[in-house]
Amino acid sequence: MPAPVSIVIPTLNAEEELPATLEHLMEGLAAGLIRELVVTDGGSADATRAIAQAAGAEWVTGAPSRGGQLRRGCAAAKGGWFLVLHADTHLEPGWAKAVAQHLQEGQGSPAYFRLRFRARGLMPAWVAGWANLRSRLFGLPYGDQGLLIRRAAYEAAGGYPDQLLMEDVALVRRLHGLTALPCAALTSAVRYQRAGWLRRGRRNLWTLAKYTFGVSPEKLAAQYRK
Repeated sequence: MPAPVSIVIPTLNAEEELPATLEHLMEGLAAGLIRELVVTDGGSADATRAIAQAAGAEWVTGAPSRGGQLRRGCAAAKGGWFLVLHADTHLEPGWAKAVAQHLQEGQGSPAYFRLRFRARGLMPAWVAGWANLRSRLFGLPYGDQGLLIRRAAYEAAGGYPDQLLMEDVALVRRLHGLTALPCAALTSAVRYQRAGWLRRGRRNLWTLAKYTFGVSPEKLAAQYRK
């Protein structure tokens, strides 16, 4: 019987982060969980493709829109479950056991990881704590927390929309019974460190609020880049 999980990773010039992300997936291979790796790229001009292909990944390419990339990647995947990860996310040791247990006992519900940053200090802990609280109370995990979802549930929800921003929120708002897995996704803190933890966190919250009240993803993406 084929392994159940297809790993889907969107990339754009990810040569610095992708090797370590793939290394942290190795325990899933040893556990017989991973059927395939799908890297869905938005036009990288660095060594991303060489790294992905050296790891045996299926390479999917198209326009640089994370929603569109994820939609294409999931369409190419063959597993009964998708595990969608960002290219700068390292899964904590023990993740394969947690995923295997969820597949056996989670009654098919979608699941996500607790967020942690690969940085020390009060602000990384505070921002991650808020993200985990938001996920628990409102059922809104972001893409950097990973998403484990059964193919049937993904398709029933309409999949990722082909949009530039908030594709993760658009999908999880259509899901039910989201479960927090008992291990963490350790994500890069670089963007927060560059912009400032409070400033970046405030901007993310404001972007979510505007999206909730109907501002288009295209307009939000243009504002976000500024």
